[in-house]
Amino acid sequence: MRGVGTLINLATVLAGGLTGVFIGDRLPERARRTVMQGLGLVTIAVAVVGFEPLFDPEEGLKRFVILIVSIIAGGLVGEAVGLEQRLEGAGERLRKRFEKMTRSKDDGDRGRFVEGFLIATTVFCVGPLTILGSVEDGLGLSIRLLAIKSTLDGFASIGFASIYGWGVLASLVSIAVIQGLITASAVLVSPLMTSEVIAQLEGTGSLLVLGISLRLLDIVRVRVVSLLPALVIASVAAGVVEAVA
Repeated sequence: MRGVGTLINLATVLAGGLTGVFIGDRLPERARRTVMQGLGLVTIAVAVVGFEPLFDPEEGLKRFVILIVSIIAGGLVGEAVGLEQRLEGAGERLRKRFEKMTRSKDDGDRGRFVEGFLIATTVFCVGPLTILGSVEDGLGLSIRLLAIKSTLDGFASIGFASIYGWGVLASLVSIAVIQGLITASAVLVSPLMTSEVIAQLEGTGSLLVLGISLRLLDIVRVRVVSLLPALVIASVAAGVVEAVA
């Protein structure tokens, strides 16, 4: 059945998120900080692995140039349309709906909810596994990639929710919408997913994931959401360059 991969993904994030929410309050502050730093380091590792296409001896330089242009252009587009503010606004609206469950109305919890929503949405919805897995699921070929993603997301959601609480569970809406739309439009998207487009997506997505790790490690608050248009720009640029080459 088409869409079952996304349903599995939602179930694992829900289970992991609930687990994290209920164990998070039992962890001392020092343990929470250590968990967050550990998640930051793991996220760096995930990002570094995804940089492999950029080191290709023949195509690496071209991909890197496209990456630079896409990040700059994507950032300009994202800031022009206020993408981060819009997603923060969506997170705030969801927070109000979750407010009875959080049982808290102080500013610290509000900020934590929105930050958890932003981080979880970006980590769970950015990257080749999200796009390729949803396309395969939509075409009825396989749920293998989404099953792998579901496992990774499930464990990650435990750690995220233990720190950020209910905001991580709010990312279920993002997963359902983004993966659902890609799955539904798989027939249209599939012909565009050439090996070069996939490689560019992997490199660009990994750089955005690295930005999330810097936020988790409290090094710098990279505006990753505003950079998300870079994924579209990089994919289109890779396809155009491949077509004219």
